[in-house]
Amino acid sequence: MFIKNHRNWYIPDSKVTPEKVFWNRREFSKTVIAGSILGGSTSNIFSVLSPSEALAEPDLNADRYPARINPRYTVRRPITPEHLATTYNNFFEFGSSKDIWKSAKQLPLRPWEIRLDGMVEKPMTFGVDDLIKKMPLEERVLRHRCVEAWSMTVPWTGFPLRLLLDIAKPLSQAKYLEMSAFELPDIAQGQRQIWLPWPYGEGITIEEASNELAMLVVGAYGAPLPHQNGAPLRLILPWKYGFKSIKSIQRFTFTDRRPVSFWQEIAGNEYGFWANVNPEVPHPRWSQETERMLGSNERVPTRIFNGYGEFVSHLYTDLRNENLFL
Repeated sequence: MFIKNHRNWYIPDSKVTPEKVFWNRREFSKTVIAGSILGGSTSNIFSVLSPSEALAEPDLNADRYPARINPRYTVRRPITPEHLATTYNNFFEFGSSKDIWKSAKQLPLRPWEIRLDGMVEKPMTFGVDDLIKKMPLEERVLRHRCVEAWSMTVPWTGFPLRLLLDIAKPLSQAKYLEMSAFELPDIAQGQRQIWLPWPYGEGITIEEASNELAMLVVGAYGAPLPHQNGAPLRLILPWKYGFKSIKSIQRFTFTDRRPVSFWQEIAGNEYGFWANVNPEVPHPRWSQETERMLGSNERVPTRIFNGYGEFVSHLYTDLRNENLFL
């Protein structure tokens, strides 16, 4: 009898969004956007924008979407509908609820500067559009697993994080990459909680940052990244819990000291440095064995490293004494 062994990320064809449907949706969206801009007045356009959006500098790379699809990073799971992935969001800078997408649109995205410093050959600062312009953008369809046990599948646009390391040229002593987001409490109401350690910070090892899966994201669903999903620049680490994927990054610091992240500092008994997905390691308050796919009541089994073990498991083979998960 012939038995076919599937990879650990395999999901049956019956659950996959047909390619024709996906591309028809994309072409429809592009047509609607073009029609709105070419056929409507400027007053109609700006009436749906917040003041910060209307006055912000334009995205100078908007014509680079949709980017080329990288087939190495597709998954056999339905793509989450765009309206769900962009309206059900964690973004603590704007509050603890999931319904922050309107508030997040107040964040001005241009001008936006990126700082590279710490243990590098030469610290530097540059505009986010200058960075994006240098990068070979690609689209990757990746699973996202929240520690709260829900998940989604998103076509992200961006570039490998290791390309930023090539620009920064970290010194040999640098063992970690520490990232910091913006701090604008006048705009981001969540940051008015002064007892929290703002700005939001996160850290990973240089080896993790150099892994091919680590991605800096600037777009989603064939368009520039929405505010609420972490624009203009966010991190995606698909094998880790989502809170590791810091949003709206402004600073990358290379260091020889292990960073203490935002969630470690406020709840170190529940959230550690590594935060790799493992269904067999429960959160102190709930199980991680299954996950609810966004937009569905269906629960599916969670996979070790969120199904990306073939890419990343080797990073942790010599860390048996570390708490690699929660």
